[in-house]
Amino acid sequence: MANSPDVDEPTREYPAVPDEDAPVTPQQRKSGFARLLIFTGFVFALMVAGCFGLRAINVLPTFDNPFSDQTVDRSQPVLLQSMRDLNRYVAADGTFQVIVDLQENKENVPDFLVNRRTLFVGSGTVEAYVDFGALAGDALKIDEANKSIELTLPAPEQSTAALDMAKSYVVAEERGLLDRIGDAFGDEPGKQQRVYQLAQERITEAAKSSGMDQRAKENTQRMLESLFARLGYTTVTVTFANP
Repeated sequence: MANSPDVDEPTREYPAVPDEDAPVTPQQRKSGFARLLIFTGFVFALMVAGCFGLRAINVLPTFDNPFSDQTVDRSQPVLLQSMRDLNRYVAADGTFQVIVDLQENKENVPDFLVNRRTLFVGSGTVEAYVDFGALAGDALKIDEANKSIELTLPAPEQSTAALDMAKSYVVAEERGLLDRIGDAFGDEPGKQQRVYQLAQERITEAAKSSGMDQRAKENTQRMLESLFARLGYTTVTVTFANP
């Protein structure tokens, strides 16, 4: 085709063919790496989404966490140490709570070096009972003619407080620098035992002035009156010895 006389140049220019031997510029290298990174991320995200989708419809099996916590119980069988018969009637019990603030330090030594302070909340139960095994020979007097009974019982006693470890806990604990270092090499179980023992003693002492003895007397008397009334006795007199 003949060219127009008014046009001396071609209507378009073809791009130059790149030279295969020309070196790759840093800009071209970065652009290629970015495209590869985006493509890899897209493929990975697509695979993860596919796995979650298949797991949601229960197509893939369930795999356990290889780093999950494991608990191994190597406890020995329970050994029966003793058994005894009890002749006591538990007539009342009380649940008490005490806050123990125990601090142990040394004189003339700064607290930041040697100091151990434990704030412990202890919950325990104390029982009030009457020991029928301690009855004397003349404790029971029966009058069949009048259908009456006279009982002389020992005074109610109280048990030592039994701590409920499910409801007892350490609120806070402060330790000096040397105490922390010592605990790092070996903790002494007796340190916690002292806190437990103090809480037990406080609860046992508080139960003595709680009025449980009087309640135990009343409950024991009502129990005996109901028991002997079923046997046909109309009058039941219960007397408690002095503690």
